[in-house]
Amino acid sequence: MSYPLVILLCVGLLHQTTRAIQMDKLADSKSCADAECSYVLSMATALDDFIAPDCRFINIRKGQMVYVYSKLTPEEGAGVFWSGSVYSERYVDQMGIIGHFPATVVKETQKFMEDTVKIPTSDADFYCY
Repeated sequence: MSYPLVILLCVGLLHQTTRAIQMDKLADSKSCADAECSYVLSMATALDDFIAPDCRFINIRKGQMVYVYSKLTPEEGAGVFWSGSVYSERYVDQMGIIGHFPATVVKETQKFMEDTVKIPTSDADFYCY
């Protein structure tokens, strides 16, 4: 195989893996513990399984602990979604992945922040990579 062909193949693969898709916004604003939404608002326990319908969301298994980083402000007629990541020794591959999930599939067990900052969502909140 020649070097130019290998380079073209690598560039093509790299181009495919860095393409992002803009998805519809789930809300125009969110509540967070800080302006960057980097601190955990609360802990929750999953009441039921949730299978992510697209890449904006995360899969949640019943009984998993969920770190809640933000709560989307629902628009009229829309569902209530939160953003967070799961923790489970059994599903280690999912840890650290942040995504949205319906607030109805979890029960808040511990609040860390009572006072929250309301900030607008950005397009980056709903990109699929």
